[in-house]
Amino acid sequence: MEFKSKIKTIEWIDNYSKMVDQTVVPYEYKFINVTTGDNMFHAIRDMIVRGAPAIGIAGAHGVVLYAQEGRDKFTNIEDFKIWLIDKAEYMKTSRPTAVNLMWACEKQIEIIRDSKSDINGLIEELKQNAIKLENEDIEINKKIGDYGAEVVPKGATILTHCNAGALATVGYGTALGVVRSAYAKDNTIQVFADETRPRQQGARITTFELAMDGIPVTLITDGMCSYFMSKGMIDMVVVGADRIAANGDTANKIGTYTVAIAAKYHNIPFYIAAPLSTIDTSIASGKDIPIEERSHEEVTHINGKRICAEGVKIINPGFDVTPHELIAGIITEKGILKPDYNKSISEAFKG
Repeated sequence: MEFKSKIKTIEWIDNYSKMVDQTVVPYEYKFINVTTGDNMFHAIRDMIVRGAPAIGIAGAHGVVLYAQEGRDKFTNIEDFKIWLIDKAEYMKTSRPTAVNLMWACEKQIEIIRDSKSDINGLIEELKQNAIKLENEDIEINKKIGDYGAEVVPKGATILTHCNAGALATVGYGTALGVVRSAYAKDNTIQVFADETRPRQQGARITTFELAMDGIPVTLITDGMCSYFMSKGMIDMVVVGADRIAANGDTANKIGTYTVAIAAKYHNIPFYIAAPLSTIDTSIASGKDIPIEERSHEEVTHINGKRICAEGVKIINPGFDVTPHELIAGIITEKGILKPDYNKSISEAFKG
Protein backbone atom coordinates (compact mmCIF):
# COMPACT_ATOMS: atom_id res chain seq x y z
CA MET A 1 0.00 0.00 0.00
CA GLU A 2 1.29 3.45 -0.91
CA PHE A 3 0.95 6.19 1.68
CA LYS A 4 -0.72 9.34 0.37
CA SER A 5 0.53 12.49 2.06
CA LYS A 6 -1.99 15.34 2.19
CA ILE A 7 0.71 18.01 1.94
CA LYS A 8 2.26 19.70 -1.09
CA THR A 9 4.70 22.29 0.13
CA ILE A 10 5.62 24.14 -3.05
CA GLU A 11 4.20 24.13 -6.56
CA TRP A 12 4.64 26.14 -9.74
CA ILE A 13 1.28 27.60 -10.86
CA ASP A 14 1.14 29.38 -14.25
CA ASN A 15 3.64 32.23 -13.65
CA TYR A 16 4.23 32.14 -9.89
CA SER A 17 5.30 29.85 -7.05
CA LYS A 18 2.72 28.75 -4.49
CA MET A 19 4.03 27.58 -1.11
CA VAL A 20 3.01 26.83 2.45
CA ASP A 21 4.03 29.62 4.82
CA GLN A 22 5.92 27.54 7.39
CA THR A 23 6.49 30.44 9.77
CA VAL A 24 2.86 30.21 10.94
CA VAL A 25 2.48 26.41 11.20
CA PRO A 26 0.78 24.98 13.29
CA TYR A 27 -1.24 28.08 14.20
CA GLU A 28 -2.29 28.45 10.58
CA TYR A 29 -1.96 26.33 7.47
CA LYS A 30 -1.95 28.84 4.65
CA PHE A 31 -0.40 29.29 1.24
CA ILE A 32 1.31 32.35 -0.17
CA ASN A 33 2.06 33.23 -3.78
CA VAL A 34 5.64 34.28 -4.55
CA THR A 35 5.74 36.40 -7.69
CA THR A 36 9.24 37.94 -7.86
CA GLY A 37 12.78 36.67 -7.59
CA ASP A 38 13.62 38.94 -4.67
CA ASN A 39 10.51 37.77 -2.82
CA MET A 40 11.68 34.18 -3.29
CA PHE A 41 15.14 35.09 -1.98
CA HIS A 42 13.52 36.49 1.16
CA ALA A 43 11.12 33.53 1.47
CA ILE A 44 14.14 31.20 1.58
CA ARG A 45 16.22 33.43 3.83
CA ASP A 46 13.37 34.04 6.29
CA MET A 47 12.36 30.35 6.33
CA ILE A 48 8.88 30.82 4.91
CA VAL A 49 10.04 27.81 2.92
CA ARG A 50 12.55 25.54 4.67
CA GLY A 51 14.06 22.08 4.44
CA ALA A 52 16.92 21.35 2.07
CA PRO A 53 14.95 19.73 -0.81
CA ALA A 54 12.15 22.32 -0.58
CA ILE A 55 14.49 25.30 -0.73
CA GLY A 56 16.22 23.68 -3.68
CA ILE A 57 12.95 23.68 -5.59
CA ALA A 58 12.25 27.21 -4.32
CA GLY A 59 15.60 28.30 -5.74
CA ALA A 60 14.74 26.78 -9.13
CA HIS A 61 11.39 28.59 -9.06
CA GLY A 62 13.17 31.79 -8.09
CA VAL A 63 15.35 31.68 -11.18
CA VAL A 64 12.19 31.41 -13.31
CA LEU A 65 10.69 34.40 -11.50
CA TYR A 66 13.81 36.47 -12.20
CA ALA A 67 13.70 35.35 -15.83
CA GLN A 68 10.08 36.51 -16.14
CA GLU A 69 11.00 39.88 -14.63
CA GLY A 70 13.86 40.28 -17.08
CA ARG A 71 11.75 39.48 -20.13
CA ASP A 72 11.10 43.13 -21.01
CA LYS A 73 14.48 44.46 -19.88
CA PHE A 74 16.50 42.84 -22.65
CA THR A 75 16.34 42.33 -26.39
CA ASN A 76 19.72 40.59 -26.68
CA ILE A 77 19.67 36.97 -25.51
CA GLU A 78 23.33 36.94 -24.47
CA ASP A 79 22.91 40.02 -22.27
CA PHE A 80 19.81 38.41 -20.78
CA LYS A 81 21.75 35.21 -20.02
CA ILE A 82 24.59 37.10 -18.29
CA TRP A 83 22.11 39.02 -16.15
CA LEU A 84 20.09 35.91 -15.31
CA ILE A 85 23.10 33.81 -14.34
CA ASP A 86 24.10 36.60 -11.97
CA LYS A 87 20.60 36.46 -10.43
CA ALA A 88 20.81 32.67 -10.08
CA GLU A 89 24.16 33.00 -8.32
CA TYR A 90 22.59 35.56 -6.00
CA MET A 91 19.71 33.16 -5.25
CA LYS A 92 22.27 30.60 -4.07
CA THR A 93 23.35 32.96 -1.28
CA SER A 94 19.93 33.11 0.40
CA ARG A 95 21.01 30.32 2.77
CA PRO A 96 24.53 28.86 2.95
CA THR A 97 24.36 25.32 4.40
CA ALA A 98 21.77 23.36 2.41
CA VAL A 99 23.51 22.28 -0.79
CA ASN A 100 20.22 21.40 -2.57
CA LEU A 101 19.73 25.14 -3.10
CA MET A 102 23.03 25.46 -4.92
CA TRP A 103 22.35 22.22 -6.81
CA ALA A 104 18.94 23.30 -8.12
CA CYS A 105 20.12 26.80 -9.07
CA GLU A 106 23.05 25.23 -10.89
CA LYS A 107 20.63 23.01 -12.83
CA GLN A 108 18.90 26.19 -13.99
CA ILE A 109 22.23 27.81 -14.84
CA GLU A 110 23.04 24.82 -17.06
CA ILE A 111 19.77 25.40 -18.93
CA ILE A 112 20.62 29.08 -19.36
CA ARG A 113 24.11 28.36 -20.71
CA ASP A 114 23.06 25.55 -23.05
CA SER A 115 19.82 27.02 -24.42
CA LYS A 116 19.62 27.87 -28.11
CA SER A 117 16.23 29.57 -27.69
CA ASP A 118 15.24 33.20 -27.69
CA ILE A 119 14.31 34.94 -24.42
CA ASN A 120 10.74 33.63 -24.32
CA GLY A 121 11.88 30.15 -25.24
CA LEU A 122 14.53 30.16 -22.53
CA ILE A 123 12.00 31.25 -19.91
CA GLU A 124 9.77 28.34 -20.90
CA GLU A 125 12.71 25.91 -20.68
CA LEU A 126 13.51 27.14 -17.17
CA LYS A 127 9.88 26.83 -16.12
CA GLN A 128 9.62 23.27 -17.44
CA ASN A 129 12.88 22.31 -15.75
CA ALA A 130 11.66 23.72 -12.43
CA ILE A 131 8.44 21.71 -12.73
CA LYS A 132 10.46 18.62 -13.65
CA LEU A 133 12.67 18.99 -10.55
CA GLU A 134 9.54 19.56 -8.46
CA ASN A 135 7.88 16.35 -9.69
CA GLU A 136 11.08 14.33 -9.41
CA ASP A 137 11.46 15.36 -5.76
CA ILE A 138 8.28 13.53 -4.76
CA GLU A 139 9.29 10.37 -6.64
CA ILE A 140 12.79 10.47 -5.15
CA ASN A 141 11.36 10.82 -1.66
CA LYS A 142 9.04 7.87 -2.18
CA LYS A 143 12.03 5.75 -3.20
CA ILE A 144 13.92 6.93 -0.09
CA GLY A 145 10.88 6.03 1.99
CA ASP A 146 10.58 2.56 0.52
CA TYR A 147 14.28 1.76 0.95
CA GLY A 148 14.22 3.08 4.49
CA ALA A 149 11.10 1.09 5.40
CA GLU A 150 13.09 -2.08 4.79
CA VAL A 151 15.22 -1.46 7.90
CA VAL A 152 12.37 -0.39 10.21
CA PRO A 153 11.57 -3.18 12.71
CA LYS A 154 7.95 -4.20 13.15
CA GLY A 155 6.23 -2.04 15.74
CA ALA A 156 9.25 0.28 15.95
CA THR A 157 9.39 3.61 17.69
CA ILE A 158 11.38 5.99 15.51
CA LEU A 159 13.01 9.11 16.90
CA THR A 160 13.45 12.05 14.55
CA HIS A 161 14.92 15.53 15.02
CA CYS A 162 13.75 18.74 13.33
CA ASN A 163 11.49 18.30 10.31
CA ALA A 164 12.47 16.22 7.30
CA GLY A 165 8.94 15.60 6.16
CA ALA A 166 6.56 16.70 3.45
CA LEU A 167 7.03 20.33 4.49
CA ALA A 168 10.81 20.06 4.09
CA THR A 169 10.38 18.69 0.56
CA VAL A 170 7.80 19.07 -2.19
CA GLY A 171 5.38 16.67 -0.61
CA TYR A 172 6.42 13.32 0.91
CA GLY A 173 9.54 13.70 3.01
CA THR A 174 12.93 12.11 3.55
CA ALA A 175 13.10 11.02 7.20
CA LEU A 176 9.31 11.22 7.46
CA GLY A 177 9.12 9.58 4.04
CA VAL A 178 10.70 6.56 5.72
CA VAL A 179 8.09 6.83 8.47
CA ARG A 180 5.23 7.11 5.97
CA SER A 181 6.39 4.13 3.91
CA ALA A 182 6.98 2.05 7.02
CA TYR A 183 3.58 2.99 8.44
CA ALA A 184 1.88 1.98 5.19
CA LYS A 185 3.18 -1.56 5.80
CA ASP A 186 2.84 -1.61 9.59
CA ASN A 187 0.42 0.73 11.34
CA THR A 188 1.94 -0.09 14.74
CA ILE A 189 4.88 2.18 13.88
CA GLN A 190 5.08 5.33 15.99
CA VAL A 191 7.31 8.39 16.20
CA PHE A 192 9.02 10.36 18.94
CA ALA A 193 9.76 13.90 17.75
CA ASP A 194 12.34 16.17 19.37
CA GLU A 195 11.00 19.72 19.74
CA THR A 196 14.15 21.12 18.02
CA ARG A 197 15.16 24.36 19.66
CA PRO A 198 15.46 27.18 18.86
CA ARG A 199 12.83 27.30 16.06
CA GLN A 200 10.83 24.26 17.26
CA GLN A 201 10.51 22.66 13.83
CA GLY A 202 9.92 19.29 15.47
CA ALA A 203 7.23 20.63 17.78
CA ARG A 204 5.60 22.96 15.28
CA ILE A 205 5.96 21.12 12.01
CA THR A 206 6.78 17.41 12.43
CA THR A 207 3.99 16.82 14.93
CA PHE A 208 1.61 18.84 12.73
CA GLU A 209 2.41 16.70 9.68
CA LEU A 210 2.13 13.37 11.45
CA ALA A 211 -1.09 14.34 13.23
CA MET A 212 -2.54 15.43 9.88
CA ASP A 213 -1.65 12.04 8.41
CA GLY A 214 -2.87 10.08 11.43
CA ILE A 215 0.54 8.65 12.36
CA PRO A 216 1.05 8.32 16.15
CA VAL A 217 3.59 10.87 17.41
CA THR A 218 4.92 11.79 20.86
CA LEU A 219 6.61 15.15 21.37
CA ILE A 220 9.66 15.29 23.65
CA THR A 221 12.11 18.07 24.45
CA ASP A 222 15.60 17.91 22.96
CA GLY A 223 17.21 16.96 26.27
CA MET A 224 14.97 13.91 26.77
CA CYS A 225 16.23 11.62 24.00
CA SER A 226 18.88 9.87 26.12
CA TYR A 227 16.34 9.16 28.86
CA PHE A 228 13.98 7.38 26.48
CA MET A 229 16.85 5.54 24.79
CA SER A 230 18.03 4.26 28.17
CA LYS A 231 14.51 2.99 28.87
CA GLY A 232 14.50 0.97 25.65
CA MET A 233 11.72 3.11 24.20
CA ILE A 234 13.55 4.14 20.99
CA ASP A 235 14.33 1.51 18.32
CA MET A 236 16.00 3.66 15.69
CA VAL A 237 16.73 7.27 14.72
CA VAL A 238 16.05 8.71 11.27
CA VAL A 239 16.85 12.34 10.44
CA GLY A 240 17.26 14.39 7.30
CA ALA A 241 20.29 16.31 6.08
CA ASP A 242 21.21 19.70 4.67
CA ARG A 243 24.61 18.72 3.30
CA ILE A 244 26.56 15.48 3.28
CA ALA A 245 30.31 15.45 2.63
CA ALA A 246 32.05 12.86 0.46
CA ASN A 247 33.08 10.87 3.55
CA GLY A 248 29.53 10.76 4.94
CA ASP A 249 29.86 13.52 7.55
CA THR A 250 26.42 15.12 7.66
CA ALA A 251 25.21 18.62 8.48
CA ASN A 252 21.69 18.73 9.88
CA LYS A 253 19.72 20.91 12.26
CA ILE A 254 21.57 21.85 15.45
CA GLY A 255 21.17 19.12 18.05
CA THR A 256 21.41 16.23 15.60
CA TYR A 257 25.01 15.47 16.61
CA THR A 258 23.90 15.12 20.25
CA VAL A 259 21.19 12.64 19.27
CA ALA A 260 23.70 10.64 17.22
CA ILE A 261 26.12 10.39 20.16
CA ALA A 262 23.33 9.21 22.46
CA ALA A 263 22.18 6.65 19.89
CA LYS A 264 25.70 5.27 19.50
CA TYR A 265 26.08 4.87 23.27
CA HIS A 266 22.78 2.97 23.49
CA ASN A 267 23.48 0.82 20.38
CA ILE A 268 20.54 2.32 18.50
CA PRO A 269 20.96 2.61 14.71
CA PHE A 270 21.14 6.22 13.52
CA TYR A 271 20.20 6.79 9.87
CA ILE A 272 20.32 9.77 7.54
CA ALA A 273 17.60 10.01 4.87
CA ALA A 274 18.42 12.34 1.98
CA PRO A 275 18.46 12.50 -1.82
CA LEU A 276 21.77 12.30 -3.67
CA SER A 277 21.40 16.03 -4.42
CA THR A 278 22.17 16.64 -0.73
CA ILE A 279 25.59 15.01 -1.09
CA ASP A 280 28.37 17.46 -1.90
CA THR A 281 31.23 15.38 -3.25
CA SER A 282 33.36 18.51 -3.64
CA ILE A 283 33.69 18.60 0.15
CA ALA A 284 35.94 15.94 1.64
CA SER A 285 34.63 16.09 5.20
CA GLY A 286 32.23 17.91 7.47
CA LYS A 287 34.96 20.32 8.52
CA ASP A 288 34.45 22.12 5.22
CA ILE A 289 30.65 22.49 5.44
CA PRO A 290 29.66 26.14 6.02
CA ILE A 291 27.45 26.50 9.09
CA GLU A 292 24.80 29.19 9.03
CA GLU A 293 24.70 31.54 12.02
CA ARG A 294 21.08 32.47 12.68
CA SER A 295 19.49 35.47 14.39
CA HIS A 296 20.12 35.77 18.13
CA GLU A 297 16.43 36.51 18.64
CA GLU A 298 15.64 32.89 17.77
CA VAL A 299 17.29 31.95 21.09
CA THR A 300 16.29 34.91 23.26
CA HIS A 301 12.60 34.91 22.28
CA ILE A 302 9.77 32.42 21.90
CA ASN A 303 6.59 33.61 20.15
CA GLY A 304 7.87 37.17 20.37
CA LYS A 305 8.50 37.08 24.13
CA ARG A 306 11.96 37.31 25.68
CA ILE A 307 12.88 34.26 27.76
CA CYS A 308 16.25 35.42 29.12
CA ALA A 309 17.85 38.46 30.71
CA GLU A 310 18.79 41.48 28.63
CA GLY A 311 22.43 41.61 27.59
CA VAL A 312 23.07 37.84 27.64
CA LYS A 313 25.58 36.76 24.98
CA ILE A 314 24.14 34.49 22.29
CA ILE A 315 25.68 32.09 19.77
CA ASN A 316 23.18 30.49 17.40
CA PRO A 317 24.56 28.07 14.79
CA GLY A 318 21.71 26.67 12.73
CA PHE A 319 23.36 23.31 12.10
CA ASP A 320 25.91 20.87 13.46
CA VAL A 321 27.86 18.09 11.76
CA THR A 322 27.46 14.44 12.71
CA PRO A 323 30.66 12.46 12.00
CA HIS A 324 30.23 9.54 9.61
CA GLU A 325 31.36 7.07 12.28
CA LEU A 326 28.04 7.59 14.07
CA ILE A 327 25.88 6.94 11.01
CA ALA A 328 24.56 3.40 10.38
CA GLY A 329 23.45 4.21 6.85
CA ILE A 330 22.48 6.99 4.45
CA ILE A 331 19.10 6.24 2.88
CA THR A 332 18.94 7.57 -0.69
CA GLU A 333 16.90 7.01 -3.83
CA LYS A 334 19.64 4.60 -4.96
CA GLY A 335 19.38 2.50 -1.81
CA ILE A 336 20.98 2.56 1.64
CA LEU A 337 24.63 3.59 1.52
CA LYS A 338 26.88 1.95 4.10
CA PRO A 339 30.43 2.59 5.32
CA ASP A 340 32.99 3.05 3.77
CA TYR A 341 31.03 6.15 2.69
CA ASN A 342 33.75 7.49 0.42
CA LYS A 343 33.32 4.30 -1.59
CA SER A 344 29.54 3.85 -1.38
CA ILE A 345 28.84 7.52 -2.16
CA SER A 346 31.16 7.41 -5.16
CA GLU A 347 29.48 4.25 -6.44
CA ALA A 348 26.00 5.76 -5.97
CA PHE A 349 26.88 8.64 -8.28
CA LYS A 350 28.31 6.26 -10.89
CA GLY A 351 25.29 3.95 -10.87
